[in-house]
Amino acid sequence: MADTDRLQVSFEFFPPNTPAMETTLWNSIQRLAPLRPRFVSVTYGADGSTRDRTHRIVSRIGAETGLRAAPHLTCVGSTAAEIQAVARRYWDEGIRDIVALRGDPPADAEKYEPHPDGYEYGVDLVVGLREVAEFEISVAAYPEVHPEAPSAAFDMDCLKRKLDAGATRAITQFFFDVDNFLRFRDQCIACGISASIVPGILPIGKFPQLLRFAKMCGASVPQWLHERFEGLDDDAETRQMISANIAIEAAERMRAEGINEFHFYTLNRAEQTYAICHALGIRPQNDPPDDG
Repeated sequence: MADTDRLQVSFEFFPPNTPAMETTLWNSIQRLAPLRPRFVSVTYGADGSTRDRTHRIVSRIGAETGLRAAPHLTCVGSTAAEIQAVARRYWDEGIRDIVALRGDPPADAEKYEPHPDGYEYGVDLVVGLREVAEFEISVAAYPEVHPEAPSAAFDMDCLKRKLDAGATRAITQFFFDVDNFLRFRDQCIACGISASIVPGILPIGKFPQLLRFAKMCGASVPQWLHERFEGLDDDAETRQMISANIAIEAAERMRAEGINEFHFYTLNRAEQTYAICHALGIRPQNDPPDDG
């Protein structure tokens, strides 16, 4: 479990595809780095298409900030041997954290199809990474059930198998109904899961973009949230203030329920994430990053 002396946070970024977006990314990393997150994760595309860019960013984060960087790895589009080779390269470069995911199918695919010589599901990837080295492995969890899962019980069993296979923690898909998350947390405990279930927080930028994200991953968007953002499409400043307030309220309620770890889907922007962390009592640290 997390160290109860200090709230633990982690941040997610994605590889930029333009020079301007790269500048925004690095400005955001530099702004958030003094908060000393447990780790920062870096995604890559559904078909692994940005893996080289992910690797470059992960290497630069380690070299320039000293933070623990956690590259994403998925089962999509690669053989087991290729994935293990990537993991071994990360380990040799000092990377000790990985986010292990089944992964989404490429945009032109109708459904997920495992590589014939690859890992079939997330649990298989966790097992394969454990064969390479003693990584700290984060996996995905879905408080509102994975959109492809046939049932909540099936989805919970998949999560438990990933953690039993050696994953360190589970990070949830973003959500806006705290009651849903707390019920899910309690169900995990009832199923014998003792690893940390870390809530994923998505600071809202543009509401139509949020709706697209939610539709893709099966996250519900309650009516009250629609009402909060009604009429604000051209008012970014007010949207930002409301969004930060929503996230702070949710995080404070979860803290009251014993949650002391949060993962932020930053979308490569620092402003709201920094403000939320500040409101939660997290301040810049002058000491070197913790290697633990």
